[in-house]
Amino acid sequence: MRHLAFILILTLINCKSDKKKELNAKVETEKVLITGNGIDKSVYDMWNNYKESNPEFKKDELPDSDFFHDNKKDANHLAKLIVNEKKKASSGLYIWYRDANADLPKIGTKLIVTDFDGIAQAIIETKFVDTIPFNEISNDYAEMDTGTTIKPLEKWKKAHWEFFAKALKQNGQRPTNEMLVVCERFEKIWPKH
Repeated sequence: MRHLAFILILTLINCKSDKKKELNAKVETEKVLITGNGIDKSVYDMWNNYKESNPEFKKDELPDSDFFHDNKKDANHLAKLIVNEKKKASSGLYIWYRDANADLPKIGTKLIVTDFDGIAQAIIETKFVDTIPFNEISNDYAEMDTGTTIKPLEKWKKAHWEFFAKALKQNGQRPTNEMLVVCERFEKIWPKH
């Protein structure tokens, strides 16, 4: 009888252990489903909430998601400026598009803006695209891109010159006053305030 009780206890422990392994495997699988392609679940949630409130976009596919800049401090700061509708433009070098054989941004394209860690912050939509030489950027455009009214052109030129110079240096190139800048104006469309 004692052996039978011992066998029953072992069987119960084994069953509990198997159930625990099963549960752990299920949790791991769900984690993979949430972040399996490197996209945070908040991106999907934000897009689904947007589509529920805007049924005309119900069949639209999930747009790209990304952060602005190349470091956590600046990326998170720019995301906040977008959420607060102070930043309404973005600038990139034309040669980046040319060298990648990529199309320039298109009017109507949506982007889910994230913080540096990939957490969704807002959805923006491209409203206008132009290619302008660096030295012809206007004060109005600089204000839209920097999100500030205090010396926006001076701040835009300094920040973008440094950023572009750092990026160009990797390919043995240098910035010039005539380099073409792809100027993209956008509107925050979600969340609504």
